[in-house]
Amino acid sequence: MSLYYIDMISVIEAKKLIEENCEPSRIILTPLLEACGSILAESIFSPIDTPPFDQSAMDGFAFSFDGWNGKNELFVTEEIQAGSFSNNTLKPGHAVRIFTGAPVPKGADSVVMQEKVVINGQYISIDDQMLSKGANVRLSGSQTKKGAIVLEAGVLITPAAVSLIAGIGIADVNVFAKPKINIIVTGNELVKPGHPISEGQIYESNSYGLMAALSQLGIIPDSVVMVGDEEDETIDKIMSQLKCDILILTGGVSMGNYDFVTSALDKCGVTKVFHKVKQKPGKPLFFGKKGSTLVFGLPGNPAAVMTCFYEYIVPVISRFTRKKYYKSLQLTLAQSYGKKPGLTHFLKGKTNESYVTILPGQESYLMNSFAVADCVVELEEEKEHFNAGESVVAKMIVR
Repeated sequence: MSLYYIDMISVIEAKKLIEENCEPSRIILTPLLEACGSILAESIFSPIDTPPFDQSAMDGFAFSFDGWNGKNELFVTEEIQAGSFSNNTLKPGHAVRIFTGAPVPKGADSVVMQEKVVINGQYISIDDQMLSKGANVRLSGSQTKKGAIVLEAGVLITPAAVSLIAGIGIADVNVFAKPKINIIVTGNELVKPGHPISEGQIYESNSYGLMAALSQLGIIPDSVVMVGDEEDETIDKIMSQLKCDILILTGGVSMGNYDFVTSALDKCGVTKVFHKVKQKPGKPLFFGKKGSTLVFGLPGNPAAVMTCFYEYIVPVISRFTRKKYYKSLQLTLAQSYGKKPGLTHFLKGKTNESYVTILPGQESYLMNSFAVADCVVELEEEKEHFNAGESVVAKMIVR
């Protein structure tokens, strides 16, 4: 291994150190609609039977099956619509006009759909050879009994789960909280898209890529700010943004004369856990901590920013929310690939069934390949040659 890499740690070591410094997940009580897409932190027990009463499953007529011998006409005594009820006990040979969702009165145990009756004044005749006792009645508690578990802790709250929870009268649920994330983008040369640029300037894209990636995870950063390559200004911005769970900085983490991020972080009281990882792209990656705030200093090149986000920051977000966002697959290389030993390579790839193709344009400043990639292929640190048909790890990044 080259002496150039001697002061760096491995990808495995970096991920282990990050995991060791992660804070425990927080549980918060959240309005039901806002909880959709989160992981349920505590099991939900039903406070009621659902349905809360014997309920008609359709528009028709409720009656006592045993009080009807299959031939007798039934005398219709009243009408019950959804949202109302009857205190009367239905006598044998009688029926009530009933509508979907309405409570079935005492004395009735079956409902015949309105299309299967012949109406003659206040009497009806049933014409349904397939009708059976209990037909078209949703029994009280047939979905959930009072006190029973409706959903267990650890499940994803889907739109259907929201409907289920709302249906038992619960408006707020305990979920694992999303982390509060702030972003600082550094660089004198950066200009926001939509504005003209002059000589030596480039358009700022890192915050856009990070915000879009976070949006896919259901997270909106609390703050996104830009700062020039000036140490005092960088210190001020860092101090103002440290009240969060995860602080992400892009640029300024290398060893150039105008790379002030690492020294500014030190002066802000951020304890360095590691700086520089044996990987490509993203060797200058910084990770530190102040109190419970996790701080990531990412390189400035856009492809390195996105790679480090998927490889290091997404797993941290997952520890907060208990959600698994992207799956890793063992796929077969479509072509051979060679690299120097000493660095783990993260390469933009495109999958096709069980194969993955490593895309051209892997340099850390090139986003062309990343824009069409659906995965990041990890090639292990010391290995040099990877043959077509060989199995590799591909982390899917398209959701």
